[in-house]
Amino acid sequence: MEIRATTVLPAVRRPITLHTADGLELVGELALPEDRTPVATLVCLHPLPTAEGMMDSHVLRKASFRLPALADVAVLRFNTRGTTSRHGTSQGEFGEGETERHDVLAAIEFTEFEGLPEPWLLGWSFGTELALKWGADPQVRGALLLSPPLHRADESDMRAWAETGKPVVALVPEHDDYLRPAEARERFKPLTQAEVIGVDGAKHLWVGEPYVRRVLDEIVRRVNPQAYPLPTEWDGPYEKDVRTLA
Repeated sequence: MEIRATTVLPAVRRPITLHTADGLELVGELALPEDRTPVATLVCLHPLPTAEGMMDSHVLRKASFRLPALADVAVLRFNTRGTTSRHGTSQGEFGEGETERHDVLAAIEFTEFEGLPEPWLLGWSFGTELALKWGADPQVRGALLLSPPLHRADESDMRAWAETGKPVVALVPEHDDYLRPAEARERFKPLTQAEVIGVDGAKHLWVGEPYVRRVLDEIVRRVNPQAYPLPTEWDGPYEKDVRTLA
């Protein structure tokens, strides 16, 4: 069977609650390999909630549907403060990327508390700003950035990441609405170890199965190279995602 946009592969999935240092509860989900120990963990930071970004935004949702089974990767998704998805609404209000610092740290602390291995930040759009501004934590293995706009993160944030020496990979769509590959390579120069990859034909939202597969392949190539490239066929049990997002 070909793996499609609505294919949900087997995993152990459970709702979680993150507790922030400023007293909020954030709704989320943890997806684990069904009968194996994960080799790495993705901490997903979603797009802008004021533009309908949430933990169920499609690339993050498909990562949770596929990567536990295909790549032995744990996927932690959550709604930042004030954000709603079909999993529920997190407490608090949108903080323009500033108070969300507590949300990022709560997610990182959760991976430590749960003993989840090799946590990588996976940020998309607004989520890349959170990763760059607040994610250079000793617990974090590196950062994977999808469609970074670089609206909120600045050179000081990138230099802080540069000082860690940890890997940072930015996937930049050829036709992005905010930052395209040539400019991205210039803007990321302060983050000396950053690898900027231009993706031909892609747009900011990564719509289309070929682009989703490219993103997931690039993720897995960094976090579990032995599982790269991901298969496009699946012969085992599966479900079909038919739920609405909100």
